[in-house]
Amino acid sequence: MALKKKRPQKSLAAGRPPILQRQPKSITRKSTKALINKHHLLEKRKKQALAKGDDAGVAAIDAEIQALGGLEAYQKASLQGQREDRGGDSSRVLMEWLQPCLTSHKEGSGRMLKMLEVGALSTQNACSQSGYFDITRIDLNSQGEGILQQDFMERPLPKDDTERFDIISLSLVLNFVPDPKGRGDMLKRTTEFLRAAGRYLEAPSLTTNFPSLFLVLPAPCVTNSRYLDEERLVGIMASLGYAKVESKTTQRLVYYLWRREGKGIARRFRKEEKRAGSTRNNFAVVLG
Repeated sequence: MALKKKRPQKSLAAGRPPILQRQPKSITRKSTKALINKHHLLEKRKKQALAKGDDAGVAAIDAEIQALGGLEAYQKASLQGQREDRGGDSSRVLMEWLQPCLTSHKEGSGRMLKMLEVGALSTQNACSQSGYFDITRIDLNSQGEGILQQDFMERPLPKDDTERFDIISLSLVLNFVPDPKGRGDMLKRTTEFLRAAGRYLEAPSLTTNFPSLFLVLPAPCVTNSRYLDEERLVGIMASLGYAKVESKTTQRLVYYLWRREGKGIARRFRKEEKRAGSTRNNFAVVLG
């Protein structure tokens, strides 16, 4: 009796519809963090070498930065923070806080508000797309972080209120500044670019949140620093005339909205230990 030929079995996958493949992440979170940290360390060493007049040292550090991929690689790593799978756009938090007063302002046919965005990484963030803001950008796409700090610190001061801003955004910028005094100087200089408090007589709904500073930092800068905690940060900002209006802490980031209320009372904040422990980082802000 002749044996029947067995039909070749189709693989299980052969009868399935095609599966949509997930897009791979361009940089893993671990690699992103390592690249950014290495870049910050090299920038700090470069600043020290420049201060010493060590041209050979500067050239060697520049070569290391280029070996990491230069500014292009740093930008790519920084932009991962804007991806949906990394928590998304930090300015969405700001828009959630501002939406009620901005809606009232727009219903009253109010003017567009002026924003200075320092260290802009994208023109597609929530603030840019909202239609509420006329945005001036100091763009990281064309500036290294050291040049970014210099560009803001050397930017001509406004001549009058027509050249000042309603809000300044420092989202993941202050932590780029390599030394504590430079960070304090940057915070102090923000007050020179904001409209004076109480100048919103034409739009009373804005007074709860404007003029203001939106500040975003990596969470460990405040939650695990040897030299800075939230109480000290609030004190530093109060001395500059800022009051905390909103705050939010996640595993990765801390967000703050500070309203400018006046000139403040000048105080000196030195680099003093607030938390002990070998696992603490050394992030600090020095003022005065």
